[in-house]
Amino acid sequence: MATGRGRMLQQRWLGLQTLREPSKGGGAAQGRARQVPGRSRVFGFRKGPGVKFSAGSAALRCHGRDGQHWESSFSCYSGLLDRMPSEILLKIFSYLDAVSLLCTGCVSRRFYHLANDNFIWIRIYSTAFSSTRSNWKVNSVEKIAISMSFLSVQDKEAGYWKKEYITKQIASVKAALADILKPVNPYTGLPVKTKEALRIFGLGWAIILKEKSGKEYIMEHVDLSINDTSVTVTWYGKNWPCLASLSTLDLCGVTPVFMDWYKTPTKHRLRWHSLIAKYNLSHLTESTMIGCDRLIRIFCLHPGLLVGLWKKEEELAFVMANLHFHHLVERSTLGSATIPYELPPHSPFLDDSPEYGLHGYQLHVDLHSGGVFYLCGTFRNLFTKKGNIENGHVKLIVINFKNNREHLPLIGKVGLSWKTDIFDGCIKSCSMMDVTLLDEHGKPFWCFSSPVCMRLPATPSDGPSFLGQMYSMDYVDAEGRVHVELVWIRETEEYFIVNLVLYLSVAKINHWFGTEY
Repeated sequence: MATGRGRMLQQRWLGLQTLREPSKGGGAAQGRARQVPGRSRVFGFRKGPGVKFSAGSAALRCHGRDGQHWESSFSCYSGLLDRMPSEILLKIFSYLDAVSLLCTGCVSRRFYHLANDNFIWIRIYSTAFSSTRSNWKVNSVEKIAISMSFLSVQDKEAGYWKKEYITKQIASVKAALADILKPVNPYTGLPVKTKEALRIFGLGWAIILKEKSGKEYIMEHVDLSINDTSVTVTWYGKNWPCLASLSTLDLCGVTPVFMDWYKTPTKHRLRWHSLIAKYNLSHLTESTMIGCDRLIRIFCLHPGLLVGLWKKEEELAFVMANLHFHHLVERSTLGSATIPYELPPHSPFLDDSPEYGLHGYQLHVDLHSGGVFYLCGTFRNLFTKKGNIENGHVKLIVINFKNNREHLPLIGKVGLSWKTDIFDGCIKSCSMMDVTLLDEHGKPFWCFSSPVCMRLPATPSDGPSFLGQMYSMDYVDAEGRVHVELVWIRETEEYFIVNLVLYLSVAKINHWFGTEY
């Protein structure tokens, strides 16, 4: 219904434009009428000082060609609405849904105040949250209650029922989120319905590139790959801003502002940004480079971000993020555009036998790229003694040098696949690593997803010598370190993992169990 009235206003405006310039003939008027829908492409982007989308350059170039006509047309349309009485505008606004009404409030100061009308919002609130009734008749008590609620509208400040509606919508989304993520897989310790939650909530991801001058470029993900315990998100295109002008990159989850359980969320609806991580692009240095091929170099920024630069131009080629499923939906939906989601306070699991160290741990580790898995292994009943503490870390051996039966091969040729809209390739000896470590209670103790690469060891290994070239693979963050040693068997052309050790932070263990190691 609201769409029909919008078209009616648009047709009225086009008719006024035709009457306003009769000298140019009917053909010119029809040509302008066909160009008007293209105007929505310009206003489809997020408004704000200096904010651009990656796909916005075409629209901006189009604005440059016909800017004079659009400016005069918009001025005429704006003047027509400004002269319209408030009563008529309120009547029109009363047919809009919540999202359309919020968009209307962004047009001007007058529209903002009119779109805050409590009589409109209490009707939207009542329609959205009233209980479904099988009986169409309303008894006298309900009639009195409804009349009293409308009489009390005037006692509230403007926008009160809009705030109430938004607050209750957010609360309902959080309740639905908690209900979907409640069942947990006993083998992985992660929610069973993570993939279903991604689909139901219309969840996507975006990066916000910020220039040193304050301008922002927003890109929504182009490619998405869901793995066993993580999701890989990729951005690429032809209209990247100049790397030298950029300062930071924000990774955000993107969801519809209001959940519509009966319609698929469309691209142009209002969406909520939830900050996941912020990265400093000045850290793209030799120390963070993990690999290259003949076209690009790739850099790893913690946590879990991969940035590809063209070798020749030293400009952005693609951005790839690997996001672990642990708390992914919460971090992608419950934060704000500037503040990440904060995990609830952790209540320590009391360790009834701290003198025996860690025991009963379970590790699941994946090495993959582009949907191809080189390793998918689960290790149970891991343990370590309290005395195995080195430099503030507890050593947990998963695969031992000396036990040949524990050594594992990597399947296929290891490499990190990448692509843009022009080229694609594969960088040897690099991949994505997903680690999920469960404690003795089956709770996720340490989880991460990150790019890793094989390197020649800096120092000779202390273990036995093998008939092949040795390589090492390492990952480090504040909660621990992963060290992997591999040997390349030339005869069979495959890698074997001969050593896998986790170094868990003592501070993390003490916080988790309330111990004093």
